[in-house]
Amino acid sequence: MLLEKTTRMNFLFDFYQSLLTDKQRSYMHLYYLDDHSLGEIANEYGISRQAVYDNIRRTEAMLEEYEDKLRLLEKFQQRQVVMNQLQQVIYAEPVIKERAYELIMMLKESD
Repeated sequence: MLLEKTTRMNFLFDFYQSLLTDKQRSYMHLYYLDDHSLGEIANEYGISRQAVYDNIRRTEAMLEEYEDKLRLLEKFQQRQVVMNQLQQVIYAEPVIKERAYELIMMLKESD
């Protein structure tokens, strides 16, 4: 569960980081990408561990809210599924051109 949440937060951060403040970006980057502890981040910024924790939790909620509205991660994951299917079709013997064409159309429609 923890690894799953970390992976999701990393994806959400990739998609929505430009919507965050500099401080939010910095805390999230240190916590999720650089794997710093709350205490390490607190020491670096001269604030309490609780303040870092609260900021990270609020930022996580904001990222989830952005995803609820914009669905960038969901669309990315759907495209990845179609791309994998397309790759399987292309490498299959014999190549099924009609199915490949359908998958390409699905990718175009997802944008």
